[in-house]
Amino acid sequence: MRFLLPFALLAATAFAADDYLPGPDAQVQDVPRGELKKMPPFTGSQVFPDTSHDYAVYVPKQYDGSRPACLMVFFDGMSYASDKGATRVPIVFDNLIAKKEMPVTVAVFIQPGVIKAPEGEGKGRSNRSFEYDSLGDANARFLIEELLPEATKGLRITNDPAGRAVAGMSSGGIAAFTVAWERPEAFGKVVSWIGSFTNIRGGYVYPALIRKSKKEPKPLRVFLQEGRNDLDNLHGNWPLANQDMAAALKFAGYDYRFEMGEGGHSPKHGGSIFPDTMRWLWRDWPKE
Repeated sequence: MRFLLPFALLAATAFAADDYLPGPDAQVQDVPRGELKKMPPFTGSQVFPDTSHDYAVYVPKQYDGSRPACLMVFFDGMSYASDKGATRVPIVFDNLIAKKEMPVTVAVFIQPGVIKAPEGEGKGRSNRSFEYDSLGDANARFLIEELLPEATKGLRITNDPAGRAVAGMSSGGIAAFTVAWERPEAFGKVVSWIGSFTNIRGGYVYPALIRKSKKEPKPLRVFLQEGRNDLDNLHGNWPLANQDMAAALKFAGYDYRFEMGEGGHSPKHGGSIFPDTMRWLWRDWPKE
């Protein structure tokens, strides 16, 4: 005999699985507020020809150029820059920097590229999956050699990889990991929310690569967030893929943290724990 829950209870249970909300550190407080500036689109990339990337830069109020700031890059960046979204990065940075619970950190919010359409043929085509889901160093070269020199022009940014982080969600999550994996001398910290470590463009191989690096692990600190109700489709199973990533990081001796929630393919859980994620990520950075 099957036991059936009433429809109303089923609906309430499903909602509760992803009922995460931003906490007090994601609310505007009486602290100095940094400046968020939307920049002109970045064009002229040699790595991703014929693309245009929108981006914005956040500079905390405490930055005065007297010493190098830390850096954090966000893929699919505009959703993180919003003060109405799940993560609300500028507000969280304002609050945590003011309390000295994270260092003075410049944030760069980058949108995936849009390939220019032929004359008279519409808006153009997104290059997101090619840039984010592909393995190899193309996105790292674009970021480090092309976009960041323009985005951080006039700012003093640390060259210490331990002071440089990269973050993203879903395909942006695997993109963040790939950048640090390929260029650990440039980025030593990774935050991946509901990362697509599945077979969209071969990302399922990372757990094996991580395990094989056990004798010489890369100097990375990695934060993973996943939800038990995340995607399960032709590309793979997201909860299993992220658990496999966490197990590989543990096996190979990496500095990592894995948070499994009840949500689906959503920014809500990652956003709700974002302030504590930053405290963990920057926990031993030299303080003033």
